[in-house]
Amino acid sequence: MEYKISEIIYYPVKSLGAISVPEIKLDRFGIQNDRRFMLVDQGAKFVSQREHPRLSLISASLKVDGLVVSGDELGELFFPYDLFIHDVDVQIWSDVVSAKFIDHKFSSRLSDWLGMSVRMVFMEDSAVRQVDRGFFEQDQNVSFADAFPLLLTNTASLKNLNEKLDQSVSMSRFRPNIVFEGDKAFQEDDWLRVSIGGIDFDLVKPCNRCGMTTINEKGELGKEPLKTLASYRKNDFGVCFGQNLVHLGSGTLKVGDVLVVKTLA
Repeated sequence: MEYKISEIIYYPVKSLGAISVPEIKLDRFGIQNDRRFMLVDQGAKFVSQREHPRLSLISASLKVDGLVVSGDELGELFFPYDLFIHDVDVQIWSDVVSAKFIDHKFSSRLSDWLGMSVRMVFMEDSAVRQVDRGFFEQDQNVSFADAFPLLLTNTASLKNLNEKLDQSVSMSRFRPNIVFEGDKAFQEDDWLRVSIGGIDFDLVKPCNRCGMTTINEKGELGKEPLKTLASYRKNDFGVCFGQNLVHLGSGTLKVGDVLVVKTLA
């Protein structure tokens, strides 16, 4: 079975906007530059759209000399790479990871806009954050993504969901890294290993979805599509859409690459 890759996406800052690209490299964390930056509170705990849906209204981009965060109300903020010099241990779910943070003054306007004190942190190349060995036994790092290096979703699954909704949603609600053009909804549930562009990936765990999928274009929490998805996609892991991947090699992924199913469950 072969399927076309239709989109490749990464998120420079955890819980901020996406960047869709024609091609990208894989590194030891997964998609290059994916969620290497993150906002933390005064206790150095990660901040996300789950508690602060307004974060969906701002985006981030990577320039030669620094990170840019912007939004219509926020304006544009610049975080120079060379000023991420202060050491801090940050909490992301149950993991504690070493990171670097930049002086609070660079995020003061963002703190005012969000209504809470936050600071920007960066995960260095040397950082170690192991994926859950209960799902992948080998050594494998992950960035500030929730749990695994990559998320795969299926256009046929989204079509299936939208047929059940009064108002359709876009794939961006599910924040994938790799989107493929499937011919059957949720067919990836039955796969164990795939190859994309000559690189092998293990499908290690269905992705259980949270309230972030219900945040609309105004930054407001709702009930859909999670309510409808829960009516037919609930299992032992939760309400699931998409599959978490671990890459077994390095290389470059490109839109138009062919996904080949290598092992079935």
